[in-house]
Amino acid sequence: MTSFAPAVSAARERATCANAAFADAVRERIAARFDGLTDADAVLRQARALLADSGWIAGLIAPLVDALRADPWFDPALRITRDAMRTAVVLADLPAVSLTASVTSAAALARLDSPATLVLSGRRALTLYARGGQAQVRRWRLADTEPRRCVEIARQLLGDGDLIEQDGRREGRLIVAATSDVVAVTATAKLGADPLMHEFAIADGRLVRSATADDRSSRAELLLALLRASGRSDAADSFDAMTRDPAFHLRWAAMREWLMLDARAARPRLAQMAAADPDPGVQAAAAQTLDRLDARLAAA
Repeated sequence: MTSFAPAVSAARERATCANAAFADAVRERIAARFDGLTDADAVLRQARALLADSGWIAGLIAPLVDALRADPWFDPALRITRDAMRTAVVLADLPAVSLTASVTSAAALARLDSPATLVLSGRRALTLYARGGQAQVRRWRLADTEPRRCVEIARQLLGDGDLIEQDGRREGRLIVAATSDVVAVTATAKLGADPLMHEFAIADGRLVRSATADDRSSRAELLLALLRASGRSDAADSFDAMTRDPAFHLRWAAMREWLMLDARAARPRLAQMAAADPDPGVQAAAAQTLDRLDARLAAA
């Protein structure tokens, strides 16, 4: 029986060299622009300068495309996501910004039902539509009302070469139709992002759900839940530290888990949060929870 091991091993060696060259090109052409930046405005200024001339993109990925054509075993070091409508490739994932190339299928847009919700990502982004496909874009903006709602604003038509900035903390958009596939390159600023992404119903603009947009917070919440489920009352220092995290939602998630694990141990920190948490929502929730906890402890 023929062994494929030598072919696979040789392909891995070739892939290692090609992918290392690609990483070097990313550092030289992209990463250097964003080193040391500390706010989203600076990130988007550099992104605008980078995307103003998109010719470098073809040069960046051409060696990987050539390697794939020449070698069916070649595995490019690119993170790729696909769904029924869109294929996206992460060109660079840096501390300050991520750069993604995508193709949205016009045929899929015509065939699939429109989604029932839209998502506000919580991040600011700049998108170059290398091929706009004369796409129709529905747009929404977060209203200054309580409870939170999204309201639809005027539609937009995408043309080739359009460079569009979007504030995902307050704006959402959906491509709903196109005469040809839409090809885009998006720079998404990680700095200054809302820690939560929000999903709204298209029918009436109401908030459907919110979820963390930060991988670090997601991992921390999972670990806190694991400590609570494992009965780790000896991990009080870890819970206390997380209730002091800069992310308001992580502070409150840590307190909830701590209260379920050991309410008496958590009470002093809960009282501090009720008195002086920097987020008004967390402070109010802590105060209400403190009242209920004290009543329960008094009755015990």
